[in-house]
Amino acid sequence: MRLRIATWNVNSVRLRAEQVARFVDEQAPDVLCMQEIKCREGEFPAQAFIDCGLPHLRIKGQKGWHGVAIASRLPIEDAPTIEACRNGHARCVSAKVAGVEIQNFYIPAGGDVPDRELNEKFDHKLDFYERLTAETAQRDPKAPLIITGDLNVAPGEYDVWNHRYMSKIVSHTPIEIEAMEKLKASLAFTDLVREAIPDPQKLFSWWSYRSADFRASNRGLRLDHLWASPGLVPAATRNGKVEARVHDDVREWERPSDHAPVSADLYL
Repeated sequence: MRLRIATWNVNSVRLRAEQVARFVDEQAPDVLCMQEIKCREGEFPAQAFIDCGLPHLRIKGQKGWHGVAIASRLPIEDAPTIEACRNGHARCVSAKVAGVEIQNFYIPAGGDVPDRELNEKFDHKLDFYERLTAETAQRDPKAPLIITGDLNVAPGEYDVWNHRYMSKIVSHTPIEIEAMEKLKASLAFTDLVREAIPDPQKLFSWWSYRSADFRASNRGLRLDHLWASPGLVPAATRNGKVEARVHDDVREWERPSDHAPVSADLYL
Protein backbone atom coordinates (compact mmCIF):
# COMPACT_ATOMS: atom_id res chain seq x y z
CA MET A 1 0.00 0.00 0.00
CA ARG A 2 1.02 3.59 -0.57
CA LEU A 3 1.10 5.80 2.52
CA ARG A 4 1.44 9.47 1.60
CA ILE A 5 2.53 11.60 4.55
CA ALA A 6 2.37 15.38 4.32
CA THR A 7 3.49 18.11 6.69
CA TRP A 8 2.20 21.67 6.66
CA ASN A 9 2.55 24.68 8.93
CA VAL A 10 -0.99 25.91 8.30
CA ASN A 11 -0.66 29.12 10.36
CA SER A 12 -4.15 28.75 11.91
CA VAL A 13 -6.16 25.65 11.05
CA ARG A 14 -9.48 27.43 11.44
CA LEU A 15 -8.50 30.06 8.88
CA ARG A 16 -7.17 27.44 6.44
CA ALA A 17 -9.77 24.68 6.78
CA GLU A 18 -10.96 25.21 3.20
CA GLN A 19 -7.39 25.19 1.90
CA VAL A 20 -6.71 21.98 3.80
CA ALA A 21 -9.78 20.41 2.19
CA ARG A 22 -8.57 21.51 -1.25
CA PHE A 23 -5.06 20.17 -0.65
CA VAL A 24 -6.45 16.85 0.55
CA ASP A 25 -8.72 16.63 -2.49
CA GLU A 26 -5.91 17.42 -4.94
CA GLN A 27 -3.00 15.50 -3.38
CA ALA A 28 -4.70 12.72 -1.38
CA PRO A 29 -2.42 12.53 1.64
CA ASP A 30 -3.17 9.61 3.93
CA VAL A 31 -1.66 11.45 6.88
CA LEU A 32 -1.45 15.22 7.31
CA CYS A 33 0.80 16.60 10.05
CA MET A 34 0.11 20.22 10.91
CA GLN A 35 1.88 22.89 12.91
CA GLU A 36 0.77 26.27 14.25
CA ILE A 37 -2.86 25.22 14.41
CA LYS A 38 -3.31 28.11 16.90
CA CYS A 39 -6.29 26.70 18.77
CA ARG A 40 -7.19 24.49 21.71
CA GLU A 41 -8.34 20.91 21.18
CA GLY A 42 -12.03 21.77 21.54
CA GLU A 43 -11.73 24.58 18.98
CA PHE A 44 -10.18 22.35 16.31
CA PRO A 45 -12.45 22.08 13.20
CA ALA A 46 -12.74 18.29 13.43
CA GLN A 47 -15.81 18.07 11.20
CA ALA A 48 -13.91 19.63 8.30
CA PHE A 49 -11.36 16.80 8.52
CA ILE A 50 -14.06 14.16 8.79
CA ASP A 51 -15.71 15.62 5.69
CA CYS A 52 -12.49 15.51 3.65
CA GLY A 53 -11.68 11.93 4.61
CA LEU A 54 -9.19 12.38 7.44
CA PRO A 55 -11.37 11.48 10.43
CA HIS A 56 -8.71 10.09 12.75
CA LEU A 57 -7.13 12.86 14.79
CA ARG A 58 -4.43 13.52 17.33
CA ILE A 59 -4.42 17.13 18.56
CA LYS A 60 -2.17 19.03 20.97
CA GLY A 61 -3.59 22.52 21.17
CA GLN A 62 -2.84 25.79 22.91
CA LYS A 63 -4.83 29.01 23.15
CA GLY A 64 -3.86 31.34 20.32
CA TRP A 65 -0.31 30.02 19.82
CA HIS A 66 1.66 27.05 18.53
CA GLY A 67 -0.34 23.80 18.45
CA VAL A 68 0.22 20.63 16.43
CA ALA A 69 -2.07 17.96 15.04
CA ILE A 70 -2.08 14.77 12.97
CA ALA A 71 -5.07 13.86 10.78
CA SER A 72 -5.25 10.44 9.13
CA ARG A 73 -7.38 8.54 6.66
CA LEU A 74 -6.37 5.32 8.41
CA PRO A 75 -6.91 4.46 12.08
CA ILE A 76 -4.40 5.90 14.53
CA GLU A 77 -2.69 4.01 17.32
CA ASP A 78 -0.93 5.62 20.25
CA ALA A 79 2.79 6.32 20.00
CA PRO A 80 5.20 7.71 22.58
CA THR A 81 5.14 11.50 22.72
CA ILE A 82 8.56 13.11 22.81
CA GLU A 83 8.11 16.10 25.09
CA ALA A 84 11.10 18.08 23.91
CA CYS A 85 9.71 21.54 24.79
CA ARG A 86 10.99 22.66 28.18
CA ASN A 87 8.37 25.44 28.30
CA GLY A 88 5.44 23.06 27.98
CA HIS A 89 4.19 24.55 24.71
CA ALA A 90 2.00 22.49 22.38
CA ARG A 91 4.83 21.65 19.98
CA CYS A 92 4.90 17.83 19.94
CA VAL A 93 2.29 15.27 18.87
CA SER A 94 2.66 11.63 17.87
CA ALA A 95 0.76 8.81 16.22
CA LYS A 96 1.26 5.37 14.74
CA VAL A 97 -0.38 4.78 11.35
CA ALA A 98 -0.07 1.53 9.39
CA GLY A 99 2.76 0.49 11.71
CA VAL A 100 4.75 3.71 11.15
CA GLU A 101 5.50 5.93 14.13
CA ILE A 102 5.10 9.59 13.23
CA GLN A 103 6.55 12.34 15.41
CA ASN A 104 5.31 15.79 14.43
CA PHE A 105 7.10 18.89 15.78
CA TYR A 106 6.88 22.64 15.69
CA ILE A 107 10.35 23.64 16.83
CA PRO A 108 10.73 27.22 18.13
CA ALA A 109 11.80 29.81 15.58
CA GLY A 110 14.43 31.17 17.96
CA GLY A 111 13.94 34.94 17.90
CA ASP A 112 16.32 37.32 16.15
CA VAL A 113 19.64 37.11 18.01
CA PRO A 114 21.64 33.89 17.43
CA ASP A 115 23.18 33.83 20.90
CA ARG A 116 22.13 31.42 23.66
CA GLU A 117 23.17 33.74 26.48
CA LEU A 118 21.57 36.89 25.09
CA ASN A 119 18.39 35.35 23.69
CA GLU A 120 16.24 32.94 25.71
CA LYS A 121 14.23 32.02 22.60
CA PHE A 122 17.37 30.91 20.78
CA ASP A 123 18.50 28.92 23.80
CA HIS A 124 15.04 27.29 23.92
CA LYS A 125 15.35 26.30 20.27
CA LEU A 126 18.73 24.65 20.75
CA ASP A 127 17.57 23.00 23.97
CA PHE A 128 14.62 21.53 22.04
CA TYR A 129 17.03 20.07 19.48
CA GLU A 130 19.25 18.67 22.22
CA ARG A 131 16.36 17.00 24.03
CA LEU A 132 15.01 15.54 20.81
CA THR A 133 18.46 14.28 19.82
CA ALA A 134 18.93 12.57 23.18
CA GLU A 135 15.60 10.78 22.68
CA THR A 136 16.14 9.63 19.09
CA ALA A 137 19.65 8.42 19.89
CA GLN A 138 18.04 5.74 22.08
CA ARG A 139 15.71 4.46 19.37
CA ASP A 140 16.10 1.29 17.32
CA PRO A 141 17.24 2.34 13.83
CA LYS A 142 15.40 -0.64 12.33
CA ALA A 143 12.03 0.57 13.66
CA PRO A 144 9.86 2.57 11.21
CA LEU A 145 9.98 6.18 12.39
CA ILE A 146 9.19 9.48 10.69
CA ILE A 147 10.37 12.79 12.15
CA THR A 148 8.49 15.65 10.53
CA GLY A 149 7.21 19.16 10.94
CA ASP A 150 8.35 22.75 10.90
CA LEU A 151 11.84 22.22 12.25
CA ASN A 152 12.71 25.90 11.70
CA VAL A 153 16.20 25.27 10.32
CA ALA A 154 17.19 25.46 6.66
CA PRO A 155 20.32 23.29 6.77
CA GLY A 156 21.93 23.43 3.36
CA GLU A 157 23.44 26.04 1.07
CA TYR A 158 20.64 25.42 -1.42
CA ASP A 159 17.90 25.47 1.22
CA VAL A 160 18.16 29.27 1.51
CA TRP A 161 17.94 32.06 -1.04
CA ASN A 162 21.38 33.46 -0.12
CA HIS A 163 23.74 31.25 1.86
CA ARG A 164 26.32 33.91 2.73
CA TYR A 165 23.75 36.43 3.95
CA MET A 166 21.57 33.91 5.77
CA SER A 167 24.52 32.38 7.65
CA LYS A 168 24.18 35.29 10.10
CA ILE A 169 20.39 35.06 10.37
CA VAL A 170 18.47 32.77 12.73
CA SER A 171 17.33 29.62 10.85
CA HIS A 172 20.61 29.13 8.96
CA THR A 173 23.38 29.93 11.44
CA PRO A 174 26.20 27.42 11.90
CA ILE A 175 25.15 26.55 15.46
CA GLU A 176 21.59 25.70 14.33
CA ILE A 177 22.82 23.67 11.38
CA GLU A 178 25.13 21.76 13.73
CA ALA A 179 22.22 21.05 16.08
CA MET A 180 20.13 19.74 13.19
CA GLU A 181 22.99 17.61 11.89
CA LYS A 182 23.42 16.04 15.33
CA LEU A 183 19.73 15.18 15.38
CA LYS A 184 19.94 13.71 11.90
CA ALA A 185 23.04 11.68 12.80
CA SER A 186 21.51 10.41 16.07
CA LEU A 187 19.57 7.75 14.17
CA ALA A 188 21.06 8.16 10.68
CA PHE A 189 17.84 9.74 9.41
CA THR A 190 17.32 10.28 5.69
CA ASP A 191 16.03 13.69 4.57
CA LEU A 192 13.44 12.40 2.10
CA VAL A 193 12.87 15.65 0.22
CA ARG A 194 16.56 16.22 -0.42
CA GLU A 195 16.93 12.57 -1.36
CA ALA A 196 14.25 13.09 -4.02
CA ILE A 197 15.46 16.54 -5.13
CA PRO A 198 19.21 16.69 -4.51
CA ASP A 199 21.52 19.69 -4.36
CA PRO A 200 22.29 21.98 -6.13
CA GLN A 201 18.62 22.60 -6.90
CA LYS A 202 17.32 25.37 -4.66
CA LEU A 203 14.33 24.23 -2.67
CA PHE A 204 12.20 26.26 -0.27
CA SER A 205 9.03 25.62 1.75
CA TRP A 206 8.59 29.06 3.36
CA TRP A 207 8.41 32.57 1.92
CA SER A 208 7.79 35.77 3.88
CA TYR A 209 4.46 37.53 3.62
CA ARG A 210 6.41 40.76 3.06
CA SER A 211 6.94 40.00 -0.63
CA ALA A 212 3.97 40.89 -2.81
CA ASP A 213 5.09 38.23 -5.31
CA PHE A 214 6.93 35.44 -3.52
CA ARG A 215 8.04 33.80 -6.78
CA ALA A 216 9.52 37.01 -8.18
CA SER A 217 11.66 37.66 -5.10
CA ASN A 218 12.02 33.95 -4.26
CA ARG A 219 13.67 34.70 -0.93
CA GLY A 220 12.65 31.41 0.58
CA LEU A 221 13.86 28.92 3.18
CA ARG A 222 13.39 25.15 3.48
CA LEU A 223 12.14 24.89 7.06
CA ASP A 224 9.69 21.97 6.73
CA HIS A 225 11.08 18.47 6.74
CA LEU A 226 10.24 14.76 6.46
CA TRP A 227 12.92 12.38 7.73
CA ALA A 228 12.87 8.59 7.73
CA SER A 229 14.71 6.19 10.02
CA PRO A 230 17.02 3.63 8.37
CA GLY A 231 14.40 0.91 8.81
CA LEU A 232 11.91 2.94 6.80
CA VAL A 233 14.14 4.02 3.92
CA PRO A 234 13.39 0.90 1.80
CA ALA A 235 9.67 1.72 2.04
CA ALA A 236 10.41 5.30 0.91
CA THR A 237 12.25 4.04 -2.16
CA ARG A 238 10.47 2.83 -5.28
CA ASN A 239 12.33 1.83 -8.44
CA GLY A 240 15.46 3.27 -6.87
CA LYS A 241 13.91 6.69 -6.21
CA VAL A 242 12.36 8.55 -3.31
CA GLU A 243 9.03 10.21 -4.10
CA ALA A 244 8.84 13.48 -2.15
CA ARG A 245 8.13 17.11 -3.01
CA VAL A 246 7.28 20.62 -1.87
CA HIS A 247 3.81 21.70 -2.98
CA ASP A 248 4.83 25.29 -3.63
CA ASP A 249 1.74 25.99 -5.75
CA VAL A 250 -0.29 26.04 -2.51
CA ARG A 251 1.62 29.18 -1.52
CA GLU A 252 -0.09 30.89 -4.50
CA TRP A 253 -3.60 30.27 -3.18
CA GLU A 254 -5.71 33.10 -1.80
CA ARG A 255 -4.79 34.05 1.81
CA PRO A 256 -2.17 31.30 2.05
CA SER A 257 -0.02 30.18 4.91
CA ASP A 258 3.54 31.43 4.57
CA HIS A 259 4.55 27.74 4.45
CA ALA A 260 3.85 25.26 1.66
CA PRO A 261 3.04 21.60 2.35
CA VAL A 262 5.73 18.94 1.91
CA SER A 263 4.94 15.28 1.21
CA ALA A 264 6.61 11.91 0.81
CA ASP A 265 5.29 8.50 -0.21
CA LEU A 266 5.97 5.23 1.58
CA TYR A 267 5.22 1.82 0.08
CA LEU A 268 4.43 -0.60 2.88
